[in-house]
Parts: sequence; structure tokens; C-alpha cells
Amino acid sequence: MSTEGSTKAVVAALLANTGIAVTKFLAFLLTGASSMLAEAIHSLADSGNQGLLLLGGRRSQRDPTARHPFGFGRERYIYAFIVSIVLFTVGGLFALYEAYHKGHELHAAHGHLDDSILDSRWAWVPIVVLLAAIVMESLSFRTAIRETAAVKGEASYVSFVRHAKQPELPVILLEDLAALCGLAFALLGVSLSLLTGNLWFDVIGTGLIGLLLVVVAVVLAVETKSLLLGESASSAAEQRIVAGIEGTDGIDRIVHLKTLHLGPEELLVAAKIAVPASAAATDIASAIDAAEAAVRAAEPTARVIYLEPDIWRG
Repeated sequence: MSTEGSTKAVVAALLANTGIAVTKFLAFLLTGASSMLAEAIHSLADSGNQGLLLLGGRRSQRDPTARHPFGFGRERYIYAFIVSIVLFTVGGLFALYEAYHKGHELHAAHGHLDDSILDSRWAWVPIVVLLAAIVMESLSFRTAIRETAAVKGEASYVSFVRHAKQPELPVILLEDLAALCGLAFALLGVSLSLLTGNLWFDVIGTGLIGLLLVVVAVVLAVETKSLLLGESASSAAEQRIVAGIEGTDGIDRIVHLKTLHLGPEELLVAAKIAVPASAAATDIASAIDAAEAAVRAAEPTARVIYLEPDIWRG
């Protein structure tokens, strides 16, 4: 995946969510609609998440050190995992708490609250804000889809989210999708509250937003945790690596092969290779050098390669 494409999608989402968060907070202050507060916190959390993704991408580019000889590529995974935690707590749990709190107040007041959206002269503001937010979020989502389509190949979007080694685009895709669904819930809740005079619709919309964000956050956490633990190269990448090694003169076969992503675009390759029993040390060294060059040509993400020569004994 192109890092440039990931950055473009993240920046587009950051700009959209920052603007949306400000308008939602203003709508909440004018009307007191709980779904608007939940959505404002959601957009604020998303803006912070995009900032974290950009920070992780920047820190991952640091040069290796004596203490971290394999570099800092996994920082992108760490910050993506932090994003899932922020989305779960600041976004999902806050919306659920707001729904519970507003529902408790509404029940105690027998279905009517003073200074609610129903009594506000600005009752139309949330509708306008939500419609504008849907437009801005749709533009951000379109950017994420375009950048994803350029790199996912023939894989479906679900498969891409599950198997991508780069965390930024899957995170942005799920965040933007959740944001659009959340906006739809908020718009439905506010609209029904205004049309029927029943504030419970606003409370239900807030609760649905919270449940949605919790589900998305759990999915992100599960997928990112797998990357943090260390995933092997894709089957296509491993096939290219095998072809590069076994196509090298002086190497009979691969005894076993292990790969590990040190970062989204950094792959560790370790293999035991079988060489002729009669081969001289200089011939073996030349074959290993040639095999490393062939692997890097076939799979450019293979940055660290260790090949151990052995004799095939069947």
C-alpha cells in the first residue's frame, strides 16, 4: 500500500471531522439534543484518532538504533490500537452513558424536559448541521474508498480490512462508515423527536450511536492486535520470495521459511536453504548473496533477510 495514499485519506478525514465537530457542538449548545452531543464527541474523538495515525506514521519513519535495530515500523500498529481504545471509550461508552443519563432524566420528568430541543427556537439547527455533516463525511469516505480501491486489488473491502498490513486505511474506512451510520441515527432521532414531540427518539438515536461505535472499536482492536503480535507476509508475497530463492543457482530448495512484518512496508525473511553437499564455502556465500538480491527484487518490502545454508537430508 502506498503510504502517500494512506496519509491523504487520513488528512481528508481529519479536516472533515474537525469541521463537523465544531458545528455539532454549536448545535448541541443551541438545542441541548443529546444525540448532537454524542455525535460531537464522536467527531472530536475521530479528529484525535486521525492525529494519532499521522503521529504514528511520522514516528515509524525514524532510523533504526542500537536498541531498536529493526526500526520503528510497528509504531503505526501501536497508534492504530490506541485509536480503537479511544473510539471505544471516548466515542462509544460516552454515547451510551449520555443515552442512559438523558433517558433517566426523561423518565424522572415523565417524558418532558425543560429547555429541551422541543422548546428551542433553534430546533432546526441540528437538522441542517447533520445534513451538512453527512455531505462532508461522504466526501471523506469517498477519498478513503478511492485510495483503498487503488491498492486492494481484487480483494473485497471486508477482506482488505481483515488482511491489510497497513492500519491507516482500514481504520479510516471503518471510522467513516461508522460516522455516516451515526449521523443517520442522529438525524432520525432528532427528526422523529421534532415531528412527534417525543424525546425518547433522541435518546434511542444516542444509544444506537454508542452501540455502533463500540462494535467498530472492537473490530479495530481485534484486527490491530493481530498486527501487533506479528503477522506473516501474505501468501502472494511468500510465493514471490520462494520463487526468488529457489530460482537462484546454487540453491537446491527451501527447507523452511518464516516471515514477519516489522512494519507495514518492512518484512523480515528467515529461511533455511539446502545447498549441494559438495559446494565450497565461497560458492555458498555467492549463492546466498544472489538469493538475497533475487528476493529483494521480487518482494521490495523484504528489508531484512537471513538465509541459513544446510544440507538436504530428505
